[in-house]
Amino acid sequence: MQERYNPSEVEQLAQQNWTDRDAYRAVENATAPDGSLKPKFYACSMLPYPSGKLHMGHVRNYTINDMMARQLRMRGFNVLMPMGWDAFGMPAENAAIKSQVPPAKWTYDNIAYMKKQMQAMGLAIDWSREMCACDPEYYKWNQWLFLKMLEKGIAYRKTQTVNWDPVDQTVLANEQVIEGRGWRSGALVEKREIPGYYLRITDYAEELLETVKTGLPGWPERVRLMQENWIGKSQGVRFAFPHEIRDEQGQLIQDGRLYVFTTRVDTIMGVTFCAVAPEHPLAALAARHNPELAAFIEECKKGGTTEADMATREKEGLPTGLSVKHPLTGADVPVWVGNYVLMSYGDGAVMGVPAHDERDFAFALKYQLPIQQVIGVEGKEYDATQWQDWYGDKQQGQTINSGKYDGLAHVAAVDAIAADLNAKELGEKQTTYRLRDWGISRQRYWGTPIPIIHCDDCGPVPVPEKDLPVVLPEELIPDGSGNPLNKHEAFLKCACPSCGKPARRETDTMDTFVDSSWYFLRYTTPNLHDSMTDPRSDYWMPMDQYIGGIEHAVLHLLYARFWTKVMRDMGLVKIDEPFTRLLCQGMVLNHSYTRRTPQGGIEYFWPETVENIYDEKGAIIGARLKSDGQPVQYNGIGTMSKSKNNGVDPQSLIDTMGADTARLFIMFASPPEQTLEWSDSGVDGANRFLRRLWAFCYNRADALRAGNAQTTDWSDLDAAAKRARLEIHSLLKQANYDYERIQYNTVVSACMKMLNTLEQTQWEDTPAAQRALAETTSILLRVLYPVVPHITWQLWRELGWADGQGDMLDAQWPVVDEQALIADEVELMLQVNGKLRGSLVVPQGAEKAAIEQAAAEHAAVLKYLEGRPAKRIIVVPGKLVNVVG
Repeated sequence: MQERYNPSEVEQLAQQNWTDRDAYRAVENATAPDGSLKPKFYACSMLPYPSGKLHMGHVRNYTINDMMARQLRMRGFNVLMPMGWDAFGMPAENAAIKSQVPPAKWTYDNIAYMKKQMQAMGLAIDWSREMCACDPEYYKWNQWLFLKMLEKGIAYRKTQTVNWDPVDQTVLANEQVIEGRGWRSGALVEKREIPGYYLRITDYAEELLETVKTGLPGWPERVRLMQENWIGKSQGVRFAFPHEIRDEQGQLIQDGRLYVFTTRVDTIMGVTFCAVAPEHPLAALAARHNPELAAFIEECKKGGTTEADMATREKEGLPTGLSVKHPLTGADVPVWVGNYVLMSYGDGAVMGVPAHDERDFAFALKYQLPIQQVIGVEGKEYDATQWQDWYGDKQQGQTINSGKYDGLAHVAAVDAIAADLNAKELGEKQTTYRLRDWGISRQRYWGTPIPIIHCDDCGPVPVPEKDLPVVLPEELIPDGSGNPLNKHEAFLKCACPSCGKPARRETDTMDTFVDSSWYFLRYTTPNLHDSMTDPRSDYWMPMDQYIGGIEHAVLHLLYARFWTKVMRDMGLVKIDEPFTRLLCQGMVLNHSYTRRTPQGGIEYFWPETVENIYDEKGAIIGARLKSDGQPVQYNGIGTMSKSKNNGVDPQSLIDTMGADTARLFIMFASPPEQTLEWSDSGVDGANRFLRRLWAFCYNRADALRAGNAQTTDWSDLDAAAKRARLEIHSLLKQANYDYERIQYNTVVSACMKMLNTLEQTQWEDTPAAQRALAETTSILLRVLYPVVPHITWQLWRELGWADGQGDMLDAQWPVVDEQALIADEVELMLQVNGKLRGSLVVPQGAEKAAIEQAAAEHAAVLKYLEGRPAKRIIVVPGKLVNVVG
């Protein structure tokens, strides 16, 4: 055994051994030594995007998973821990534009490097199950299931409103629109109407909602609430404002009905205007002869299309000059175009009740529209110049100024008004959802091709199953002028499957959320070519533990749940929900620096390329770039990510201090679900602990080898060894509890306390003490092994324990000896005249008189009483003794 800890040597030796043994390959229906089936446990981290390098946020996620997998394996579980790559998406295209290499090459090179880093971290991954989203063998099944959904009507085609970047000539996801501009080009984003494919996730809205509310006890409450809010179930009334507005051909627009949905139909008598989306047919009609309105509508097309965008945008509008009829009174209601109304939500129109809706109230004040109070609260005075929260309160209000409905509470008013609207055949009660069907079409190159062929005679025609996969050409290089598939004749040109005439392929690709919606099922059925799943999925699913960031709490998890239910309904899986337990690990934080580009985009800089500017208290107040000396914006502490250029590459840390140091720091620094701020000093402390561990085992190697014997008889132990066993088994009990609740930082803390105890104990040179030393040290190594597998694996072997107790990989998890927790002695605080002067160790259960005598004779008491007899001795059982002199 070497005297000094050499992490590079140790980790290389351990990893080579694991590779040679194929140690982490998981098989179905694995058996224990006694022939019984091991219980299965499927633990999975959300698959990474191959951005080029791991950062410490990745290390944290995967080490949490690794700790869980290793500890459960030691406890006798059949554990699966796989890994794959979320390989499609815009970052690869942007990198290709910048470096002039195909996205495929950039992606595969990054995968190779990141896989090497993961292996250097010593992760217990079954690489035989590796999947990659850009592999045709994988995305073939995206295409196959899409066609099955198309057959069943779950997938359909319609026109959609999208964010269009006029410079990059591409559609942007909502999160790629920053302050109304494209995240890469900085150009003002436009709204465009283009055809695309959708999936009817709304058909599953009620099941998705009900299960997330009541059926996922292993999920964090905040994630379940986020999904519940995103699905957004509302019960209200959908009704129409009738009208006689006709188009230029004399046809009634929308059959003479402007539909809206509201949860506050009790305020219907307070309607003073209606607002429609800029894309609404009434807006388009009015704009034909109104240049000001046409210009306003064009301006509304700039910016994002999400509800969040609408919420933060200043509410603006213009009158159309058109009016509709109030459905109950027949009064004229003016129609406005509002920039805050989304055509994609509901019917693209809202009723304006300024008196009882804060948004409408502000809009009415801005444009001097009437405000008509129709809800009153006893003892409250309405002020039409200033909004008060009670104006929108439906709990304590009653209808006023509402004719026959006066005096009704909310529920009664809704029922009465809904009944009258229904009698007029103008409306009815309805349940709606905030959730909208999932638009999967992306006007981008690097993604799963949508398997559709466009024929001038037959229209859109599905690609026959026998012709799947539609393979994406990997040699193309985007140039920023749009989807290169539109210029690639070899991909475009094909024959129509229906009529045989020349046709063209669909060039839209699928949303990358499709790729991540079922990859976890692919892990369970590796190397499967002829079907999407097989019975192996039934063995491993549902997943026992899913681990990932809170940023995926809504869309990814929601889409994965939906995709699973579709596969269930098609007989492909037998489960209702894919993930039994969910852990959202906290982010690793680091400093972030940016600068605006001349085009208005944002450029991020690595912290090491920046020089900070500090105030007199040492706080960062600014920064400048080292290369040009010019200012950059300091954005404070933020989440590590490749896109922000603020990730810490673990490779340099592995090269200098070892993977175990990185793992130990990242697990100890913070509870898994809380954020963690990067700290170089914390890393140094982790490394010192490992060196202490190695030194302890080296210095006592002979005694540890000699004491390696199984025993249950500890009657001949000396007092110091007994105290050490009591402390180690107490810490083991706490560590077991912390492993169960995934509180891994306190597991590390327990291990640090164990080493302190082992170092501080005065071990006698007797066979009994050597057995206790070996037993307690083996407990430490086994409890610590899931955190730092390399050094513990090597120490286990160096001490000869692999021969007697089996390799550390499959060593049995230590069992708490309850007898060791029964102390022979108890330590009491010793006070003299109320001041702490030391401690007093007495036998467990000692009589009060014996404690008093021991205290009176204690050296500290004799010293501080200066030989005087004690006047009084106060004994607090199990806690302290106070000698009064």
